[in-house]
Amino acid sequence: MTAHATTPEAPSYVRPKDACRQLGGMGLSTLYAHIDRGMFPKPVALSRRFVVFPQEEVTAVINARLAGKNDDEVRQLVAELMEKRSA
Repeated sequence: MTAHATTPEAPSYVRPKDACRQLGGMGLSTLYAHIDRGMFPKPVALSRRFVVFPQEEVTAVINARLAGKNDDEVRQLVAELMEKRSA
């Protein structure tokens, strides 16, 4: 029997409008207000005018809200996600 090597799945990214749709249809200005308040991770700039969000981070914030986490808990999660990103 041979062992099969598994390759890690490449991370996926979503554009801001797609993140808004996943968040229940919130507007872009509301998304950026959440970012300013530490309630959502900052986007990753791929160029001067092209930003994305890691899908894993979007999903983590959505799951935290669905689990009933309060604003302070979501801010803590976002801080952890941003720290992990910079590591």
